[in-house]
Amino acid sequence: MPAKIIEEKIISHPRGYCEAWPTLVKRSSGELTLVYSGGRDSHICPFGRIEMMVSHDDGETWSWPRIILDSDIDDRDAGIVETSCGTLLVTTFSHSYYEDIIRDVEKGLKVPFMAEGQVRGELLVPERLPFWRAARDRVGSDERKAQTGEWVVRSIDGSRSWSPQYRCLVTSPHGPTLLRDGRIIHLGKEFREGAHRIGACESKDDGMTWDWLAEIPEVTEFPHSGLHELHAVEASDGSIVAHIRNHNVSHKFEILQSISTNGGHSWSNPHPTGVWGFPSHLLRMQDNRLLMTYSYRRAPYGICARFSNDNGKTWSNQLMVSADCDCPDFGYPSTVELSSGILLTVWYEARGDSSKTVLRQAKWTFAEDLSSVPPPA
Repeated sequence: MPAKIIEEKIISHPRGYCEAWPTLVKRSSGELTLVYSGGRDSHICPFGRIEMMVSHDDGETWSWPRIILDSDIDDRDAGIVETSCGTLLVTTFSHSYYEDIIRDVEKGLKVPFMAEGQVRGELLVPERLPFWRAARDRVGSDERKAQTGEWVVRSIDGSRSWSPQYRCLVTSPHGPTLLRDGRIIHLGKEFREGAHRIGACESKDDGMTWDWLAEIPEVTEFPHSGLHELHAVEASDGSIVAHIRNHNVSHKFEILQSISTNGGHSWSNPHPTGVWGFPSHLLRMQDNRLLMTYSYRRAPYGICARFSNDNGKTWSNQLMVSADCDCPDFGYPSTVELSSGILLTVWYEARGDSSKTVLRQAKWTFAEDLSSVPPPA
């Protein structure tokens, strides 16, 4: 089944930064809130911060970006969820991997950014070295280490103000999931020295505290060290479907799936879905079908989608939402369903020969739904 594209456009405001790893939420009010990592020189740098844009007109226009978290190290992988109380929770992962890049450039080495074997510019060009050093030296190495890991910020006033950052237990790009019983479940990977465990933590107090819930089983062909970037959705039958990015040799880059039938307290063994791509974002649509959107990082490059009529047991053939990406440096799509039934997907993408990345969106629907879709303006 083909996807019917209604509109595609770049939504980044022209500021000359790299912007990447977006997550989109449609709030109970209908407002769209988008979070992502902005202010960047490149995929790894000391300047990454979490920014937010808001739309009150279904993505026709977006507000000027607002910074909601900017620690002393690189903040990335922003996820967002609205709780049953109307609270917004934004998750992120912070690190200082750029220290190694600074050392290499100081030695006279070039550090290229590689995307599936293609070189797309340097992560750090020599003329930017003084700025990277200054950003690194804002705090000492002990403080950089202390700020590394998984974090949450919380807003109880509709994003006008945000709490100080506080710890979560796992990290994943698209963040937590609200369940029908009011709990918030966050599937991801632990980030601490020597830890590879993947699984679920939960919050029963509107995201203020988090407790470990259950580990996803580790099987021989899919050790946890090769699994990353989970996302979950609660299906109409009450099961929780989780998708996992797979870097293991077995079924490499094929999305894995694990299901919980008891509220996240235990999980099935991860198994291949037959879908090549990563990472997957999951959505339950108004008609209770599940939708997965993901990036397909081999020719023909594009943003893809599949749906399930049976709560994730099987998935449809692949739909192309965007098919004009011209390099493998793109992805992390996130999708919401508008009140009209139209789907809105946002992702990041490098355009042409630029080393910078922008945020891009598509409004689309299924061909079978065209009778209810207004023509483009």
